[in-house]
Amino acid sequence: MALPVTTPYTIADIYALPDGQRAELIDGQMYMMAPPDRNHQKIASELSTSISSYIKSKGGSCEPYFAPFAVFLSEDNKNYVEPDISVVCDTSKLTDKGCSGAPDWVIEIVSPSSRKTDYFIKLFKYRSAGVREYWIVDPDKNRIMVYNFESEESGEYTFSDTVKAGIYRDLEIDFATIHL
Repeated sequence: MALPVTTPYTIADIYALPDGQRAELIDGQMYMMAPPDRNHQKIASELSTSISSYIKSKGGSCEPYFAPFAVFLSEDNKNYVEPDISVVCDTSKLTDKGCSGAPDWVIEIVSPSSRKTDYFIKLFKYRSAGVREYWIVDPDKNRIMVYNFESEESGEYTFSDTVKAGIYRDLEIDFATIHL
């Protein structure tokens, strides 16, 4: 039996969504996004604040952004994501629309509707696009997965642990201080 032919979506389809509806586009496949819950937002806010404070205290040139922030992973029109947190060190990638190319560090906070996408689809996509480091923060499983694609190392942590960022020598985030 023949498989049905589907026309891949493009970034134009993302921008044509009704106001308030969010989606991501990976290799022409559209993934609808549910609104984040309160714990998701709390974790994102605390991580973003820690990272921003660190960068400012060191006089760093990297720029952190939190969702919704458009990331165009490749030069085609079939890849558009909104990571929960993106850290961009090559500021020439930044435009008025977002980031053109891979951020250096991406953090995704898992929600029930994003589990498969965050753990599998985005893991492969971020690695192949050139993201240097990817964290998957999963409050339901009390787990933080850290993938340092430059050193080809990975690690698994809990919300009781302090996790070292790979793209910075001395940035550590104590997840025990994140109060859910």
